[in-house]
Amino acid sequence: MGQYKILIVDDDENICELLRLYLEKDGFETVVANDGEKAVEFSAKYNPDLILLDIMLPKLDGWQVCREIRKTSAVPIIMLTAKGETFDKILGLELGADDYVSKPFDTKEVIARIKAVLRRSSANEKSGQVNEVHYDKLSINLTNYELVVDGKKVDTPPKELELIYHLASNPNRVYTRDQLLDEVWGFDYYGDSRTVDVHVKRLREKLENVSDQWSLKTVWGVGYKFEVK
Repeated sequence: MGQYKILIVDDDENICELLRLYLEKDGFETVVANDGEKAVEFSAKYNPDLILLDIMLPKLDGWQVCREIRKTSAVPIIMLTAKGETFDKILGLELGADDYVSKPFDTKEVIARIKAVLRRSSANEKSGQVNEVHYDKLSINLTNYELVVDGKKVDTPPKELELIYHLASNPNRVYTRDQLLDEVWGFDYYGDSRTVDVHVKRLREKLENVSDQWSLKTVWGVGYKFEVK
């Protein structure tokens, strides 16, 4: 898969060392940070292709790191979570994480997840076409992550933008929450679909009453669609 650079962020040096050894054996370059401040600094400095990010960190926790990095970068982030923190998965995805792995983890599984996330993100880049959709008073550009509503650029987290792009690229098609989790978040999410609802709610706040030509519709009992008149 070529030489990808992975930033490993964990305050447990043994875990970092274990991941580093396995990843380097698999042909990845690695950079290690043991606290949240270093994670944000190294993300800017080394421009990694993917970040493995633990949640419980000194200085800034994983959530804060994710928030900071997402202000400037759409780099793929895989969260490392302690077993059974279900709430974390929702929050992590809302903040723009791409996947999560529970601890204790199997190193082979982590590497498989990394490769899957990198494949997805490089497929998006390599397709090379400008990924844009336009409607009345609405423009969604997935290449440079811009949402323009009624002539104004609106700050939008990456996952919200990907979700509205996905729906608007397939107008009037109804998607179930599980389909959206699968196609936008790209992994099977054990039926916790609240994260889709939260993203739709936030998008609605940005898109409410902008145009009578289209709307983000709930299809009761099924899911959502981008309805075009």
